[in-house]
Parts: sequence; structure tokens; C-alpha cells
Amino acid sequence: MRRLSLALLVAVAAGSLSAPALADGTPKAGAAIDPALAAAVADPLRKDDAARDVYRKPDKTLAFFRVGPVMKVGEYAPGGGWYSRLLGIYLAPKGKLVGLFGDASGASAERQAGMQAAVAKFPAQVAGWAAQPAERFSAFSLGAVPAGEKGTFDRILLMRAMHNLLRSKTADSELATMRDLLKPGGMIGIEQHRAKADAPDAYVDGSKGYLREADVIKVMEAHGFAFVGRSEANANPKDPANWPDGVWTLPPSLDGAKDDATRARLQAIGESDRMTLLFRKRS
Repeated sequence: MRRLSLALLVAVAAGSLSAPALADGTPKAGAAIDPALAAAVADPLRKDDAARDVYRKPDKTLAFFRVGPVMKVGEYAPGGGWYSRLLGIYLAPKGKLVGLFGDASGASAERQAGMQAAVAKFPAQVAGWAAQPAERFSAFSLGAVPAGEKGTFDRILLMRAMHNLLRSKTADSELATMRDLLKPGGMIGIEQHRAKADAPDAYVDGSKGYLREADVIKVMEAHGFAFVGRSEANANPKDPANWPDGVWTLPPSLDGAKDDATRARLQAIGESDRMTLLFRKRS
């Protein structure tokens, strides 16, 4: 299958893209939430994370991604663990959560060691957050996929991670590996900071955190995925998406809060406008 470089796609992508209709069965806005997911979202173990639910809409997002409680789900670049904690609670009883860490084989020795440490501690870390046995969770690097893992995942989630794939120029290899991990018909769900459709190329190179929705769709299609549909669950029309210092100007980072008045203005805007997209692995 022909691979196109992500940088080239971003450079040539149109400002907008006519997307196909939602596939049959794709959850519509307001679709019923799985009771087990609703219970996980409301779990007291999430008390420190729940304040951000108003911005991140985890119930609507995971329902749109069709994540079920008996699935094997990979979370790419788990980061601070906000979604890991929820997914751990939701999936541990009957499903499986796997932390998927980036391929650091070409990085410095220090970075490789850091990645190995993150992989090693992920199962116990999530187990502590979710109050579940560590054996319910696993993790590995995409640079060292264990035997037997290919073709076993129902879902892979990229939660605000696509800009880092672009910025590090690792999208081609990482997406190819993720595709191999999915079962036939398996899906990737993407939540990503959304630039305006007419944002200049220089602004959407990944360094600002924002990407154009059309570019993300085109990249995924070029890597063997069919576009299933979009949700506006994580949209925020108050975000102008043109911050000179990038998305980190806004909450929760609030790097742009130089004084109390600015902090209040940014908090009133809330977190970034985000696209929520679903893709199916093509055979």
C-alpha cells in the first residue's frame, strides 16, 4: 500500500473536505450511553478528574468511538493518564486496556530509557488508579510489539496525540503499526485540537497543537483507514484556535495566563475546540 508523507499531505490538503456520510450504526449525537460507561464516569475514583468532564465529554466521546466494556482497547501515548484512569475503571472487569507507547528506537539513550520505564510502570499505575489488579492491564512500545498482538485490538484511541506524530515525523511508521494491531474492521478514534479550515500551513505543522480536520482525515485515509464519521461532542466555538503560543495558552495549561484578568478570560473560553473522528481499518 502506498504511503504518503504526513508533511506532504498537510502542505497540499484543501481547507475543507467533503466527508462521506456516517456509516450505518454510527452513534448519533445524544445516543444512549452504556450504563457501565456511565457508572465508570461517575465513579468516585475519578473525583479529581471529573471537573474536566464538561470539556472532554468522555461518555459521549467513548460512545461515539463505539468502545464497549468487553473490548481490547489501546490508548496511544497515555500521557498524564486522564483517559487511562477512566478506561481502567471501565474496561478492567471484562475488557482490556493496553498502553501503546511510541517507538523510541531511534531516539537518544535517555529517551529510550524513559520510554521503557513508562511502559514498565503503566500496568501498576493504572491498577492503582482504577483499584483493579495490575494483570488486567498491559503496555508495550510500538517499536517492540510482542508476538501475538497483531490483529487483536478492537479499538485504538489517539487522544490529542496526532500533532505529536506530525511534529516528530513518526506518523507513517506509527500509524502503520497501529493498523497492524487492529482486528479486521477495527477502529481508531481520534480527538485532536482543531484549527480553522483556512489556517495557514505554518500554523498546522504540529508545533501549535492544532491541526486542520481535513488534513487528519486525508492522512488516515492514506494509511489504510476509511472515514466513518465525526462528532461535535468536543467542539468549542469560543476557541479562536489561533493562539500565537499554541493550544497551551488555554486551560488546563493556561500558559497564557500572565495576570488574573487574562486567566479569567481564558478560563471563560475553556479548553480547545477539538475534532472527534472515527476511522475503520480497511481490508
